[in-house]
Amino acid sequence: MGVAVSGWKLARTVSRLGQLGVVSGTGLAIILARNLQLGDLDGRLRHALNHFPVPAVAARVLAQYFIPGGKSPTAPFKAAPMPTLRPGPPLVELTVAANFVEVFLAKEGHDGLVGINFLEKIQLPTLPSLYGAMLASVDYVLMGAGIPRAIPGALDRLAEGEPAQLKIDVIGALPGEEFLSTFDPRAFCAGQLPVAKRPQFLGIVASATLAMTLAKKANGRVDGFVVEGDTAGGHNAPPRGPLQLSASGEPIYGERDVVDLEKIRALGLPFWLAGSYGRPGRLADALRLGAAGVQVGTAFAFCNESGLRPELKLQALQMSRAGSARVFTDPIASPTGFPFKVVQMEGTLSHADQYAARTRICDLGYLRHLYRKPDGTPGYRCPAEPVDDFIKKGGTVADAQGRKCLCNGLVANVGLSQMRSEEEQELALMTAGDDVANVAQFLKPGCDSYTAADVMERLLAPAIPVNGAKVLAAEPSPVAV
Repeated sequence: MGVAVSGWKLARTVSRLGQLGVVSGTGLAIILARNLQLGDLDGRLRHALNHFPVPAVAARVLAQYFIPGGKSPTAPFKAAPMPTLRPGPPLVELTVAANFVEVFLAKEGHDGLVGINFLEKIQLPTLPSLYGAMLASVDYVLMGAGIPRAIPGALDRLAEGEPAQLKIDVIGALPGEEFLSTFDPRAFCAGQLPVAKRPQFLGIVASATLAMTLAKKANGRVDGFVVEGDTAGGHNAPPRGPLQLSASGEPIYGERDVVDLEKIRALGLPFWLAGSYGRPGRLADALRLGAAGVQVGTAFAFCNESGLRPELKLQALQMSRAGSARVFTDPIASPTGFPFKVVQMEGTLSHADQYAARTRICDLGYLRHLYRKPDGTPGYRCPAEPVDDFIKKGGTVADAQGRKCLCNGLVANVGLSQMRSEEEQELALMTAGDDVANVAQFLKPGCDSYTAADVMERLLAPAIPVNGAKVLAAEPSPVAV
């Protein structure tokens, strides 16, 4: 869904309805910092921070970002530090606290399950993000967009209060040369370790080969998989083999990209199916294929409880109702190099003129690439940053062509656009799965919006008989958002 679309409000609602509610863990430091600057008008963020197990950290985060009553609407947001290989304490503290806040609020007031979803491609904030979520007793960690073999072991180390490290991908690293991200829970907590339980780990995969690699070669326990097809929103795995584009310029997926579920079943671990499974009847299809359930994103992205700006939800629902909602799988938009699904909407960066009018800037930095500088130290560059800057750092014009700043665009989707001047602010960049064409099906007669409960009602009814029982809230849950 992108950044903060599946936030704590939506995840909590889904969990209270008996399923696995999953919050997005991408860019939560930005989300917390900016929402505090808007004044935290309902007090929920400060309420969560009051429960943070390291009070001095919470106090520093509040002192740095909280603005009573909120900033002026035309004032820019104060910048949070960009992720680096050796982040300073302010960014580490903000990242841990932000992940704690999101999971704490999602879990508060019920005993349902809550998970958090990360991208393997965004490596630098991973360890402090995991630890923050674990401090709030997150039940599941889901991770895709790469091969997260080191995450299960990192979860084990963090749960034991021991230092954890991740090898970071660095372009141009010499043979045998390693660049490591590290996090020490004991140092962060000043020696007073709180309880941090080890959550279950689900790898998000697009092939049986990747699932088998994780099951056999991960450095710790893998508890299951989310098997994602190419119709799912956000980043998609590239097609297997040489890249071929359709007449409209989208990657062509074929038989080689169909996941071999027989091999997945043979691993003996539970799995959920994702990608166009947010339709009535698809849960039954998944269960017949041996899945534990389905993961649903797009259907929930446009419900009342999601973090998307209301006007963007309304626009998408109107397009869906009119039959004009369309997603373009853009092979070059994402700085990661993965295909990225973009909803074609007026007034957003999906339109070429709006994209061309935007001044390129990289000031959030979550999708920057690390590269080895001649002196052996890491450098940072992003294909979506100003082209001249990218080239000076060793990038090429071809690699910069058509790249979009997902960081700023996705944050704008949830009402946290950065102001560039009193008249100009960052525009939204909407992502969703192919099922955005069908989200109007959840609208009841005479309504222009729908709730998460409306989605659940459609997906879980009629009840699915399995061995004489109804699958409504199996463990693990059959529906995840």
